[in-house]
Amino acid sequence: MRPRSGPTVQHRVLAARLRILREQAGVSLKAAADALGAHPATVRRIERAETGLDARQVTGLLRRYGVPPAVAEPILAGLGAANLPGWWHHWRDVMEGWQQDVIGVESSASLVRTWHPALVPELLRTPAYAAALYRMRYPDDSPVRRERRVELLRERRRRLGERGTALWALLPAVALHTRVGDPETMAEQRRALAAAMERQHITVQVVPLDHPPHAMTAMPPLHLLRVPAPEIGDQAVLETPGVRVDLVDDPDAVMAYRIRLDAACAAAPPPGTPLPL
Repeated sequence: MRPRSGPTVQHRVLAARLRILREQAGVSLKAAADALGAHPATVRRIERAETGLDARQVTGLLRRYGVPPAVAEPILAGLGAANLPGWWHHWRDVMEGWQQDVIGVESSASLVRTWHPALVPELLRTPAYAAALYRMRYPDDSPVRRERRVELLRERRRRLGERGTALWALLPAVALHTRVGDPETMAEQRRALAAAMERQHITVQVVPLDHPPHAMTAMPPLHLLRVPAPEIGDQAVLETPGVRVDLVDDPDAVMAYRIRLDAACAAAPPPGTPLPL
């Protein structure tokens, strides 16, 4: 059983397949749990990828659902990979619980769309800019611990680039004027942002300071993640800074966020517009 570090997409996919097979078989949670000699909450946690996938339990569920060998065998063969910890497991000591779930989805996303109302979005931050924010957010961190947070961000960016994940960011011009760190940190961040705009898989739109209110005005940081797996729909990550971070998978809620972000992007200057000074 893999140590808990947030489910990988492989784990989420298999868990979703188990739920779909149960529903197709017309088996209730209680009946599925009875087949395992367990509580219905156990089956619910399995289907939500909240616990590791135990081969004995999965075999029992597949048998109860009457799943033919041609369908069951690929599921059982995939358990080993699904139970492996994600690459981010190495950085668990500097991750909050919500980050493990979010990065688990982000790591297999084909598209990441992001909005921040006041700062440069996380996946476009330079190490110095990120470190300056970490000093403010985690004042008790040692320099070593802070550097590990920066390392994690570097690795996230590297892996997104390696996979060719499309990144589409919307941010207000105020983010380029809110000083994070010293003046050189801000100058470097602006240069890095301008360079990112030239890359094939990155789209950046900046809302000018004199722009009228738009659909994302006053909205907290929002990220939309698209994973190319039919069992997993688009996911939304909504941050309430200093309070909570929610990973939203309800299709209607995610669609509502996407419509708002689409409207804001349509109203903003088009991609390729030079950064405002």
